[in-house]
Amino acid sequence: MLVPGNGAGLLHAYVATSDDRAGEWEAIYSIAPRTKAPVVREFVDDDGELQRRLELARWGLHPSWAKDKGPRPINARMETIATNGMFRGPFSSGRAVVPMTSYYEWVEAEDGGKDPFVIHHPDGKLLHAAGLTAARKAEDGESWDITFTIVTREARDAGGEVHDRMPVFLTDEAVGEWLVPGKLEPEQKNPLLAMIDDVSTTVARELETYAVDRKVNNVRTLDRTDPSLVEPLPAS
Repeated sequence: MLVPGNGAGLLHAYVATSDDRAGEWEAIYSIAPRTKAPVVREFVDDDGELQRRLELARWGLHPSWAKDKGPRPINARMETIATNGMFRGPFSSGRAVVPMTSYYEWVEAEDGGKDPFVIHHPDGKLLHAAGLTAARKAEDGESWDITFTIVTREARDAGGEVHDRMPVFLTDEAVGEWLVPGKLEPEQKNPLLAMIDDVSTTVARELETYAVDRKVNNVRTLDRTDPSLVEPLPAS
């Protein structure tokens, strides 16, 4: 689950364009797999101009060749995105950024339940998670459905206290390099992987973790627009 900001703020932050749906996005404090969230992609338009676009995509990668009932992974391991059959195509030509302000992880508790934690930047900075996207024709045969997955790595932040993996977060400067459109040549892949390994380690060192209320665990009753979902628990 992740916690993105609102559409207007994201358009400003990424100097991007959007359609009405993405531009009018309102902050949601808990996003489940197979639901939609904003992503940022770049492409070259018909006039040869580079465009950066904010759009809504469904969380859980579903390439056009995949079966309808096949797996829709929400995460992709950085260590294998260049070689894994599910991810190597999107890594080569479908890279995106998944904006978020924080994300959740859980720890097994002594009572058998799970205690949720939020990992975030202490200054409230926007986090740029490396993502991969795929597109397939929608049921109407005209529009496109975009799906995405979040690239992860071994935890190097405070989240390592609660989980052994974390999203690959990019620095502001690295966002443009990750989003460059076009298919990667074979000799470009390892340098790009080395870059995101390096910058995500830098970002990870700045992050912090705190506990939140278990109400975020109940997907049937929670109000996803409730900002109290990410409020720290009072110190005991």
